[in-house]
Amino acid sequence: MNTSIHHQASSHPQTSRRESVLIPAADLLARTALAAIFLLAGFNKTQYYEANAQYLASGGLPEFLLVPVILFEIAGALALIAGFHTRLVALAFAGFSILTALLYHLQLSDQMQFIMFFKNIAMAGGFLMVAIHGAGKLSLDFHRIK
Repeated sequence: MNTSIHHQASSHPQTSRRESVLIPAADLLARTALAAIFLLAGFNKTQYYEANAQYLASGGLPEFLLVPVILFEIAGALALIAGFHTRLVALAFAGFSILTALLYHLQLSDQMQFIMFFKNIAMAGGFLMVAIHGAGKLSLDFHRIK
């Protein structure tokens, strides 16, 4: 990107004010959108524990791992929304999303599994962007670092 053009655009007073509100709000919205599926999934797993334990085992993992998975999904989602240790949590969710895609959705000839596989890959990409970009101003990380 031509830095002189970028500098000129970002030094405009209206753009700067608009960005100072929109970018932090977009960061929070993006983190919340990515976290929502895991927060809901974690609570769902507590409600339908036995069925989810069997599903976990169908991927070759022991059923006792369901409790740590539930804790990871709920606590990780809340940490991501709050912007607490955001880069680390986002990296963990990226890895979790890829692992889940490989263990549970690799049957790409099945259209639903194909969609679920690439949904997980897309989420991993979003989490990697959060890991690179950070949480932004509307986060505990921003206030903790200062």
